[in-house]
Amino acid sequence: MINFKQYIASKLDLPISVDEVANLIVPTADETKGDYSLPCFRFAKELRCAPQAIASNLANQLAQDNYIDRAEAVNGYLNVFVKKSATVVDIIDEINSQGDSYGKSTIGAGKTVCIDYSSVNIAKSLHIGHLGTTAIGNSLYKLYQNLGYNVVGINHLGDYGTQFGKMIVAYTLWGDDDVIAKGGAKALQDIYVKYHVEAEKDPTLDDQARQWFVKIEKGDAEATRLFNYFKQITLDDVNKTYKRLNVTFDSWNGESFYNDKMDRPLQMLRDAGIVTESQGAQVVDLEAYNMPPCLLVKSDGSSLYATRDLAAALYRKETYNFDKCLYVVAYQQALHFKQLFKVLEMAGFDWAKDMVHVSYGMVSLEEGAMSTRKGNTVFLEDVIERAVAKSYEIICNKNPNLPNKQQIAEQVGVGAVIFSAVENARIKDITFTFDRVLSFEGETAPYLQYTHARCNSIINKAGVGALAKISPNVDALDNAETLSLAKLLGNFNQIVLDAATKYEPSILAKYLIDVAQAFNRFYIAHRVIGEDAATTKARIGVVTATKTVLANGLNLLGIQAPDQM
Repeated sequence: MINFKQYIASKLDLPISVDEVANLIVPTADETKGDYSLPCFRFAKELRCAPQAIASNLANQLAQDNYIDRAEAVNGYLNVFVKKSATVVDIIDEINSQGDSYGKSTIGAGKTVCIDYSSVNIAKSLHIGHLGTTAIGNSLYKLYQNLGYNVVGINHLGDYGTQFGKMIVAYTLWGDDDVIAKGGAKALQDIYVKYHVEAEKDPTLDDQARQWFVKIEKGDAEATRLFNYFKQITLDDVNKTYKRLNVTFDSWNGESFYNDKMDRPLQMLRDAGIVTESQGAQVVDLEAYNMPPCLLVKSDGSSLYATRDLAAALYRKETYNFDKCLYVVAYQQALHFKQLFKVLEMAGFDWAKDMVHVSYGMVSLEEGAMSTRKGNTVFLEDVIERAVAKSYEIICNKNPNLPNKQQIAEQVGVGAVIFSAVENARIKDITFTFDRVLSFEGETAPYLQYTHARCNSIINKAGVGALAKISPNVDALDNAETLSLAKLLGNFNQIVLDAATKYEPSILAKYLIDVAQAFNRFYIAHRVIGEDAATTKARIGVVTATKTVLANGLNLLGIQAPDQM
């Protein structure tokens, strides 16, 4: 794109370099007073002239051309108006020349980001509570990849703890391999729920569960076989959902992976002199930081979640040498991560500063919080199914002759579910209702997808072929609606960077809604096809650039952009 500051500076006769002048030029706060402004007070002493006179002289140096409309001197400032069409053409040509690459950068080249997200639990299906971590984590994965980083996506499996002893007891009492083969993780979850109902009546079940967990820890053949059976059933089940969401991971190392890796970080903490004993347990005292102690080893010698997270952090740093390690985990775990990061810092690991808890709000049902133990769960697969069915119904009603209706319904339905998790600031709590997720009106993914499809339809109808650069002086583009849309499209690179660095995909989601709304205002105000060839070609250039930004942006949210709807 043309650098208007540099262009303006190159036209001015001043006693400093063009680069220095360009650095002094700023966008005006009020567009009615110009697009760019140069304060002239800086030159008064050297030129021995009043700032107002300097500004007037400089205004006379700026003749109207393909880019500059006019210049005015106002109270010691040189205010420059650039032609709307020049701004539009500059942005649109840049976008259309880059196409699918628009928004990409190499800012992260040579750097690695680890992202821990989704974290499914073994013997449980993905439920709606997993949507936030999965959708936000997947979008951050794509955003950082887009910025040139080497990204490592980690699904830190919940595959350790006494609950697996409970699962074995439940399986031995009520398990049916045929039912489990058909029902997958949901069938395992059903007997897990039954276990908790029965354990309230028969506390000896908990004793049996603890015994089975000890067998798992000691590597008992039957306990290990059953644990691996549950794990495979679960992964087969959740991978079907991940595939529909187009979510992938580079590592599936879960809690159990770090069982034999905890002694080393614990010894490092002891060597650093920060481990103390409290009632037989080993802890790190964090009172000086207004936090309760971080419990590392219980009095019976067993490890805790924090111990395994310490081992995981050390493993990830040594394996991937990350520049950032993100944990996309609900805000209820904020204290845990504050403790974890502080303990690593106290141990002398300077990379503790590079670890970030990307917190997000919780999902609850209208009637209360979800509980796997009580069976009060909305499965993510069921939400997707209903969204796809609803989108298929709408497509059949609105466009019955549309080819590939089922495929498009899948893209629209899945997109609606994902967008519900990334459209608002991630820290916001969500009370889940099907009506909200399945809404196909207003600021939704289907609205964005439909706008993208409309752009594609206009382009196909115009039939102008491959777009060459637009003439820099096109009257058809010299209007407020086109300029507003073009400026938005030109902000895409900065929006992508902001969404990544602030760990906030909603910045991108809200931006895309603004783009779609600006496009529809442009489309209503200006006829794209049917006027002279130059006007059609110019406006098709705007439509093409809009389609590119919507497609590239939706992709970074993990949402597909159908060409037809």
